[in-house]
Amino acid sequence: MTKILVSDPIADKGIEMLEKAGLDVIYNPNPSDDELQSLAGDIHAWVVRSGTKITSNLLKDAPNLRVIGRAGVGVDNIDLEEATNQGVIVMNNPDGNTISAAEHTIALMMALSRNVQLGHMEIVNGDWNRNSLVGSELKGKTLGVIGLGRIGREVIKRALGLEMKIIGFDPYVNQEVFDPEQVQFEDLDTLTETSDYITLHLPLVDNTTDLFNSERLAMMKSSARIINVARGGIINEADLAKALNNDVIAGAALDVFVEEPLSVDNPLLKAKNILLTPHLGASTHEASEGVSYGICRQIKEFLEDEKLSNPINMPITDMAHLKQIAPFLELAETLGKIQRQLADTAVTSVSVECFGNIEDSKPIALSFLIGLFQGMTDNRINFVNASIIAEERGISFSHSLNTESVSFSNLIVAHVSTDEGTIEVAGSVFGDQHPRIVDIMGYEVDVRPEGNMLFVQNKDVPGVIGKVGMLLGEGGVNIAEYLLSRTIDNDSAYSVIKIDGQISEVLYEQLSQVDEILDIKQLHV
Repeated sequence: MTKILVSDPIADKGIEMLEKAGLDVIYNPNPSDDELQSLAGDIHAWVVRSGTKITSNLLKDAPNLRVIGRAGVGVDNIDLEEATNQGVIVMNNPDGNTISAAEHTIALMMALSRNVQLGHMEIVNGDWNRNSLVGSELKGKTLGVIGLGRIGREVIKRALGLEMKIIGFDPYVNQEVFDPEQVQFEDLDTLTETSDYITLHLPLVDNTTDLFNSERLAMMKSSARIINVARGGIINEADLAKALNNDVIAGAALDVFVEEPLSVDNPLLKAKNILLTPHLGASTHEASEGVSYGICRQIKEFLEDEKLSNPINMPITDMAHLKQIAPFLELAETLGKIQRQLADTAVTSVSVECFGNIEDSKPIALSFLIGLFQGMTDNRINFVNASIIAEERGISFSHSLNTESVSFSNLIVAHVSTDEGTIEVAGSVFGDQHPRIVDIMGYEVDVRPEGNMLFVQNKDVPGVIGKVGMLLGEGGVNIAEYLLSRTIDNDSAYSVIKIDGQISEVLYEQLSQVDEILDIKQLHV
């Protein structure tokens, strides 16, 4: 039975849906590391939120794992590179937390601007110091929004309602996306220097880690405040604590941290003018139920129908479309297997061209790589990691659609380059389920690629078929088909010989020694 591990707390509604689908759900929120390692070995799907850290070692301990579902947006708690290398699909649920995170951002900004947390603590401690807790209005203030994805845009909508001036920064978004009367784009330095409030809505990657360090914090206005409901680590926590205690900036509100929960010696706990919440950005009843149900539905649909929703590391987003082009995918994979056996030296580049009624060259090309790499690596080769393996191997890879008229309703032409030259093989699907090899190195053929075959290039002179047939017969090898291709302007011919069983090394060597044979390869598809 298909097993699904849920190792973070999620809403009951999602669990119930999986169980009703007949899936074996292992619900173990907040397990120990040893428990995770033990459970990983026998699961096919894994559902997490932000608590579970799916490491490289855990992924290597999960040989049956096909898909990881993140109930939420960020996937920095998942070793995405290793998941991709292992052929594991990672999906998230990007919309479920958007409103909750945006509203929490606004809540922190308003609480920070009016010293709500400080006022509360003073009352609890028996003090009543109104004069020391004078706040600031948000109306008319400049809000710098760094990261203009879903959450950043929802924050902007609410900030406009508060009559704030908005400036934004996102290197991957054009100004044309926003009304310049509402959002003015600036470079990061200008935004840092001019904003009264800065809110962060970025992923944690190499170039965003410690983005706000002591140097950048010093660029902010002394009256400015910063809010982070995105990812811990974007702000350097030690530098922020120093900036607050030295009055470099006026305040900070953080919902996310490098290590969660915070250690007792974290400098933020003793910083001035700070508001901390324990990763509550997505913690609403609506968001919890929405992302839980949403990611469980995505996992269920993938396991039952191979339907993909919100894949993070999957180059193909519509598995239903893949099923429609399945005959082309099977042909492309077969071409890859053939090319692998024809190449004598390491492959340096791959180019796949599609002609005719094939409308999407990328899955075709990836399917070719799957066939090409079978037997070349211990990795599970699939659509997720095929191009990565090519890159790791230093193989340049390209694919294209060609509108040039051809003699076939569909045609796949694969070029594989090695140090010794380029090998070209082309195939077509006749009808719905009849794959054919139609060209080998410029020789026209019509071969159904299956079973054991000999690919033979020979001098175009009389007697070759007889010599080959005699040697095979003497070796006890039965010939199923003998297909010969000749060209008018060439003194050589190309033969594809289908045989019952593989030939021995001795017989292979005897065939290679025939004077008229220029090249011979034994293949199995």
